[in-house]
Amino acid sequence: MSKLTRTLIIILVVSFGLLYLINRLNSAQGYSGDNTLTVYNWGDYIDPDLIDKFEEETDIKVIYQTFDSNEAMMTKIEQGGTSYDIAVPSEYAISKMKGEGLLHELDHDKIPNLQYIDNRFLNLSFDEGNKYSIPYFWGTVGIAYNTKMLPDMEFKSWNDLWSEELENQILLVDGAREVMGMGLNSLHYSLNDTNKDHLIEAKNKLDTLTPNIKAIVGDEIKMLLAQEEAAVGLVWSGDAADIMWENEDIDYVVPEEGSNLWFDNMVIPKTAKNVDGAHQFINFMLDPENAAQNADYVGYSTPNTAALDILGEEVSSDERFYPSEELTSRLEVYNNLGKQMLAYYNELFLEFKMHKK
Repeated sequence: MSKLTRTLIIILVVSFGLLYLINRLNSAQGYSGDNTLTVYNWGDYIDPDLIDKFEEETDIKVIYQTFDSNEAMMTKIEQGGTSYDIAVPSEYAISKMKGEGLLHELDHDKIPNLQYIDNRFLNLSFDEGNKYSIPYFWGTVGIAYNTKMLPDMEFKSWNDLWSEELENQILLVDGAREVMGMGLNSLHYSLNDTNKDHLIEAKNKLDTLTPNIKAIVGDEIKMLLAQEEAAVGLVWSGDAADIMWENEDIDYVVPEEGSNLWFDNMVIPKTAKNVDGAHQFINFMLDPENAAQNADYVGYSTPNTAALDILGEEVSSDERFYPSEELTSRLEVYNNLGKQMLAYYNELFLEFKMHKK
């Protein structure tokens, strides 16, 4: 046997030995098989104390990772580099993942706490029968505004944003569906409109808003509005709640023309290695006390009726975050537009941003 061959054999033996040792150590620490649960969620979207509580109750070690967009999350799951046991996509992403065979069908017998979810948020078009997804949080897209900086202004309509009084005072979230949706809604078109003439009309109208736009930003929109760097923002309702906590002069409204009604749901990706543990985690998060604690921490609206009872009437009666059925009837869930139409939305949004510059 040559010296090179012997060296290669030694390297292989040592490598396999180290791999075996690492696996044994990880197993002893709860990092293998049924003792581990890998959760993939949005940033700052769960009370960390609940993760500790779940680990204590189940002896399952949670590995928690975050993403910042549905697209990034779907790409990671499609690639299969990490076997996520739980993910928390939005409704249109669930529709796409379901169509591409990326999700496990759920066993409802293992999720008895599903009984606490409001029927309004079950059996929706993106997952009829909730075969693949369970509601986590929900909310709206609307206008956050500073009542001290704008004492004489009311915001009832999307078209109020075009007021000359708001020159260089508006921040927009950097999202094609949200901004294009605002333009479409202001013209009384659907958020899911695929008529290209309507979309161009919406984009052209957005161009006329440019003098009022201070910046198009990401997560920093919360800090900027709270610190009064601008008077108005296009935001998600949960972000509005955070801003209002930091600055009591901020208020939030969903315009009368309607807006987006969004849902983030818990799913089990097809590549999950701990399906039983994933069902345990979903059921744990639906426990009314846990759901109430999570909603109090995160600030978004819970679909859990028993959790709302715990949070109290002060929370559940706030129509800014728990809108009436009359307003809810004018809200729309984002449809999966398909790759070509979504690309067209993104193209128009990019043109709008370039026009802003």
